[in-house]
Amino acid sequence: MRQLPVHLVHKVWGRTEPPPPFENPGEEPLGEIWFDPPPEVAGLLVKFIFTDAALSVQVHPDDAQAPKGRRGKNECWYILDAEPGATIAVGLKREMDVDALRAAALDGSIEDHLGRIEVARGDFFSIPAGTIHAIGPGISLLEVQQNSDITYRLYDYGRPRELHLEDGLRVATRGAYDAALHTQARGAGYEELIEGPFFRVATLSGAATIPEGRFAGDVLLLPLAEGVSLGGAPLAVGTCVLAKGTQALSVASNARVALVEDIARG
Repeated sequence: MRQLPVHLVHKVWGRTEPPPPFENPGEEPLGEIWFDPPPEVAGLLVKFIFTDAALSVQVHPDDAQAPKGRRGKNECWYILDAEPGATIAVGLKREMDVDALRAAALDGSIEDHLGRIEVARGDFFSIPAGTIHAIGPGISLLEVQQNSDITYRLYDYGRPRELHLEDGLRVATRGAYDAALHTQARGAGYEELIEGPFFRVATLSGAATIPEGRFAGDVLLLPLAEGVSLGGAPLAVGTCVLAKGTQALSVASNARVALVEDIARG
């Protein structure tokens, strides 16, 4: 077992006071907590995200569209908590051509074209590369992604940050989000949220059985409630540890742990 080191990422849209057990040692809003990927799962990045304002409207390339020698960015979100009425934006309400989408990004009317979904704890979204997306305020989530930092901002609500409009238009899927990519976890037993092509993500509560062949090698464990231990050693909420399989994992009936596995190696 090895606990992953973290680093804090301050963002204009983050929170001055993140939810417990997380702490912000400074005055600048804290937006993300990254767990530095170990060599065993170097292709993945896992992070917690907390929002007090909306993220930019953005899109990521896939592996083929990314600059030579770099990965694309497929990702997924597991909603940990959300204020009443909190929303994310995924895809567009309807198909738009490149010129219309460019004009909407430039004049701000892109906000009216986004496909917004009200979210609650337990919602899970797969966000394939090319999906236009934005996380709204009042949300805490766990993100699993390809280990890539390529983000193309299409629109940023007038904030003075760099936009990447033409790159974003080049890689964006200019249509509606596939509803099949949104699921709702029950919060009990073993629940597999996504399998491939880059990562497998599941949650586990209680003494449920993990299917054979799942999480048998290098696995990242992220306790989401007290009552998770590995080999008898308690795992603290808000940490991420690398383990060799899950044989020594114990989860109380009222606890939950997220499991993440890299399945794109080789």
